[in-house]
Amino acid sequence: MASLKEIKTRIGSVQNTRKITSAMKMVASSKLHHAQVMIENMLPYENMLESILKTFLAADVDARGIITEEREVKKVALLVFSSNSSMCGGFNSNVIKRMTHLVEEYQAKGVGVEIYPIGRKVYEKTVKLGYPVCGNFNALADKPNAGDCTRIGEELAEKYVNGEIDRVELVYHHFKSAGSQILTVKRLYPIDIEEAMNYDHTRDLKHQYVTEDAANYLEKQGGHHALQGTSSNSQAQKLNDNFIVEPDMETILYTLIPRYVNLMIYTALLDSNASEHAARMVAMQTATDNADELLRELNLQYNKGRQQAITSELLDIVGGSVNN
Repeated sequence: MASLKEIKTRIGSVQNTRKITSAMKMVASSKLHHAQVMIENMLPYENMLESILKTFLAADVDARGIITEEREVKKVALLVFSSNSSMCGGFNSNVIKRMTHLVEEYQAKGVGVEIYPIGRKVYEKTVKLGYPVCGNFNALADKPNAGDCTRIGEELAEKYVNGEIDRVELVYHHFKSAGSQILTVKRLYPIDIEEAMNYDHTRDLKHQYVTEDAANYLEKQGGHHALQGTSSNSQAQKLNDNFIVEPDMETILYTLIPRYVNLMIYTALLDSNASEHAARMVAMQTATDNADELLRELNLQYNKGRQQAITSELLDIVGGSVNN
């Protein structure tokens, strides 16, 4: 059995660790709130642009053939979103596993793959595995920027139009709530109309609960919209479908589609950023709870040891007085 001094030293160590995890949890909670605000501010523009695109594609069948053209896949570009730092549970490892699985699948089919790593963790892993890397975008993981996303989108669009790549896919965590982040693989080029029209907008941008009991309680209190926050947009509102195309179909599509694609990259970045902070908040909350449980056990062990030492001293005193 450990001595009282050793137990006391360990209690102090666990208390210091708990202070760190508790502080990191509060920092992650603050950053998560900021990330939720960024998504909330972006949603109106996203919803309106998607509504325009959906309605235009639904109204004009000729437009679908131009942007949904399937061709033989010889090379694929993957945009993979991770974080720059750790301490966020399985957030990064899940993304990296999904990326390596996709790369192995494509390589088994004889398809070339190039990676656009966004975040230091996936960048380091990609370089270590020897995959072709197209740039370093680590700064975007901490500070999402629409301008940089647009430049990435323009580069991908140019490569796709020139036939350098035949497919583009996003690998990221879709943020649904503080307790739920869904690992998603979304095709960017060529655009899948059915996928685009059934895109999941459900996000809880108002709450930061992480337990299933809290989620069920809020859902019962607020109904279905309690889990959707401000982003309840399961069906985009239909606009006027009587379009007059000027100057021509090609010009309209080459203007509308890149904007939509750039927005999808930016949305994935914001989703990944919010998911990172939510995952870190959950991980630090779990670590804090474990530290509390360990402290209870150590304090109990310390009290038992101290009581045993006191009892032993009393027995020695009583035994000495009896002998005298």
